[in-house]
Amino acid sequence: MNQLLEKKIVLPGGAGLVGQNLVARLRERGYSNIVVIDKHRANLQVLQQSQPDVVAEYADLASPGEWRRHFADADVVVMLQAQIGGIDYQEFVDNNMTSTQLILDEIKRNGVARLIHISSSVVESAADDFYTNTKKDQERMVRSSGIECPILRPTLMFGWFDRKHLGWLSRFMAKVPVFPVPGDGRFMRQPLYVGDFCNVIISCIENEVLQGTFNISGHEQVDYIDIIREIKRVTHARARIVKIPYNLFYALLWVWALFDRSPPFTTQQLQALVARDEFEVIDWPGIFGIRSTPFSKAIEETFTHPVYSHIALEF
Repeated sequence: MNQLLEKKIVLPGGAGLVGQNLVARLRERGYSNIVVIDKHRANLQVLQQSQPDVVAEYADLASPGEWRRHFADADVVVMLQAQIGGIDYQEFVDNNMTSTQLILDEIKRNGVARLIHISSSVVESAADDFYTNTKKDQERMVRSSGIECPILRPTLMFGWFDRKHLGWLSRFMAKVPVFPVPGDGRFMRQPLYVGDFCNVIISCIENEVLQGTFNISGHEQVDYIDIIREIKRVTHARARIVKIPYNLFYALLWVWALFDRSPPFTTQQLQALVARDEFEVIDWPGIFGIRSTPFSKAIEETFTHPVYSHIALEF
């Protein structure tokens, strides 16, 4: 086990939601040689403050640079970098595709033994947006690279350090007297606790025979409006939940985007929300030898942790 814990683990894009949670759990498990490469300075600083023993390097993975030296003696690469939101298509191309090709080139050039690719459930979605389309292209790039690796497709995730999704919703709810919900709010989600997903990744690190593509979906189907109600319950927010017509909600987001280059929620994401996708649920707890955390318990862990629940990453 000691030899396993000494493996060098490189996390491109590791200052985001999954990366921050993964580093916390790897450190708790005893891993000591972890390198995070990311181009978000503020979030790298958050990582360095909470995990000072981790190597954290600022770099744009879409451009060749000194960051490539970290792959020379790497044992494991967990590919986490992704552009999730925004309105500039080129940012999705750079961060989801160009960076991927450069990382794959370094893995091949240095003979890195283990790659774990973090894809997304959206590759099987009916949505047609920048994120969905570039994540599909990204997964095709990994498959055609010839590098055998587990490909993990998580659904919407939440947990500690959440700067978007449920984390942003909770902070918005705490600031406003009225919380708007599009339509009737009955849009089925399969939220995945990022703590569980990180345990899946760790299982892939420790069990190299795990190969193939796995849809890692939340085991509970929860309507969007019920997610909002659960957040309100746990955080004791006073905001009143109000349903508003979908078209009005869409128009408000459109206007917001005129004044905010990186809005927390876009019209494309709204369309994805109402697409009513239902993702395959497999026995990933059994496959990866871990437990699935019930949604209500995961929400409580997310918003009541004495340290991590108070740390929010930037967009």
